[in-house]
Amino acid sequence: DIETVKLAFDKHTSSNPNPGLPPMVFLHGLFGSKANNRAISRQLAKKSGRDVYCLDLRNHGDSPHNERHDYPSMAADVERFIKDNQLGKPIVIGHSMGAKAAMAMVLRNSEICSGLVSVDNAPVDFTFGRGTGFSKFGKYIRQLQLIENKKDITTLKECDKLLSMVEPSLPIRQFLLTNMRKDPSGEGYNSRGPLTIIGRQLDNISGWPFNYQHSRWNGDSLFIRGTQSGYIADEYVASIGLFFPRFLLEDIDCGHWVTSEAPDAFISSVLRFVDTD
Repeated sequence: DIETVKLAFDKHTSSNPNPGLPPMVFLHGLFGSKANNRAISRQLAKKSGRDVYCLDLRNHGDSPHNERHDYPSMAADVERFIKDNQLGKPIVIGHSMGAKAAMAMVLRNSEICSGLVSVDNAPVDFTFGRGTGFSKFGKYIRQLQLIENKKDITTLKECDKLLSMVEPSLPIRQFLLTNMRKDPSGEGYNSRGPLTIIGRQLDNISGWPFNYQHSRWNGDSLFIRGTQSGYIADEYVASIGLFFPRFLLEDIDCGHWVTSEAPDAFISSVLRFVDTD
């Protein structure tokens, strides 16, 4: 039995809703939160006529912390959310870690969703790096812990300077620093997410615990690939087909952060997919 947590969420409603259409549920990636998908979800709600629910996965954003952080537990949390909020059979969209959580959910419960959109991730074990850039996350965690332990830091600019020692990209540093909050005492910065738990669970987050011989989903699925990213390399496409035989693959000319790098192309891709469900 998995101990589930009650997930925090934002709901974005269309100004011209079609009540007959199932809603969308949007899951963020590692170190993300529901705030990352706010702008894109408003656009999706407006253009699709559907409600869009942005969730904070366990150990992220405003959702509770839990020692267990793997795909079966994240999937169970989202399944509970869908049932608690009586969402019927929504379309679930996930980016990166959220994509694997979404995949895990439909593999665990084939009736839970009417459609799956996986954004730049594949049902593959990345524990040994495999060119995705995932191996950097251990360095990020250690540097964020260093920031937490420095009680003399007074500005995010100082946090950014320390983070720049392990990550040259300003947009990625800014994304990571959305997790840091000034301590109420005024001494230093703390992470919203439990860095020790996430650090211990990195192998679970990069891994993939399912076997296609026992787990397969025959629903409609869309896999969106950032062509400048390594997360859905050509050699991983066969794995997608083994788990999700009714999949479409769409390429977008961007890196891993598809929704921020190519929002219009992403929205168009999702709308084409949901309009055919």
